[in-house]
Amino acid sequence: MSSEKDIFCICGPTYLTSVDWTCQHHCRSVAASLVQAVYVLERDRQLNRQFPDAFAPHWWEFFHFDLIRKLVDDADNSIFGAIFELNPNSQTDSISNAPRFVVAFRGTITEQDSISRDVTLNLHVIQNSLHTTSRFLIAMQAVKNVASAFPNSVIWLAGHSLGSALAMLVARNMVKTGKFLDTFLFNPPFCGAPIEGIRDERVKQGIRIARSLITAGLNMALRPREERPILEYSFSMMAAWAPHLFINPNDHLCSEYIGYFEHRKNMEEFGVGSIERLATQNSIGDIFLKALGRESEPLHLLPSANLTTNVGPARDFKWAHGIQQWWQPDLNLVCKQYRYT
Repeated sequence: MSSEKDIFCICGPTYLTSVDWTCQHHCRSVAASLVQAVYVLERDRQLNRQFPDAFAPHWWEFFHFDLIRKLVDDADNSIFGAIFELNPNSQTDSISNAPRFVVAFRGTITEQDSISRDVTLNLHVIQNSLHTTSRFLIAMQAVKNVASAFPNSVIWLAGHSLGSALAMLVARNMVKTGKFLDTFLFNPPFCGAPIEGIRDERVKQGIRIARSLITAGLNMALRPREERPILEYSFSMMAAWAPHLFINPNDHLCSEYIGYFEHRKNMEEFGVGSIERLATQNSIGDIFLKALGRESEPLHLLPSANLTTNVGPARDFKWAHGIQQWWQPDLNLVCKQYRYT
């Protein structure tokens, strides 16, 4: 009978005995595995598993990374992230184009020791206030420290679900400092109605057009005229940064990203791109918050992205939202690039 340790050893992409850092499939699989390593680090902590019985090291040692720091939330002492460094003495992997550092963030863990804090942070994501939390401040400072200490090194950010929202927020703030980091976002939450789940394409398109018109109209009516160029500049500044989004259409928490980018392209083709340019950088909720005096920049709205959709069959929502799908060797993927102009 296989031990629990054996199960943890074989459930990742063990077929990647040599990593080609120019291959998107390999990069995606490694990034997902390092995110999984953070999940397992926290499970090891909760179950008080110590070396040599801890399972987490298998997830980074297999790809010749070293764990150089755990990121701990001071609110509940849970491990929510980790900084990994690629071992330069590795003889099995090609170092060309490889990241020197990967900073990975886990999503929600539904265990007693962590669920309360994680649910609270998910509410912050919905309220667009994740930037006010101590977890973000810890993550932000950790990434800044690595980027400052190793300014010429390739640094990746990776996250899943709640962790992808955190990675996205950190990356956006790094862009504002002029530092563009490769960012791998697995099942990132989209804070909006899951219109993508509607099967009737005409109804779906009609709802999206109506939403764009309402959003653009509210922006014109409620946002002061002098602030609009500032918002446009802030959104356009992000356009050169194109994170890698990994979406499953059966996951209603993230599937709306598919329609978000495709609708923008359709509106350009319809000749009403100016309306959509207003709508794509605003959300109705944040417009009202701004009108009430609460400054808020929509976290989930992105100018550009490399969007990868897993169109293969999903057993259930848990599978569609899970991190494990992204290192499978036989995925049916559709990849599209979207650039904001």
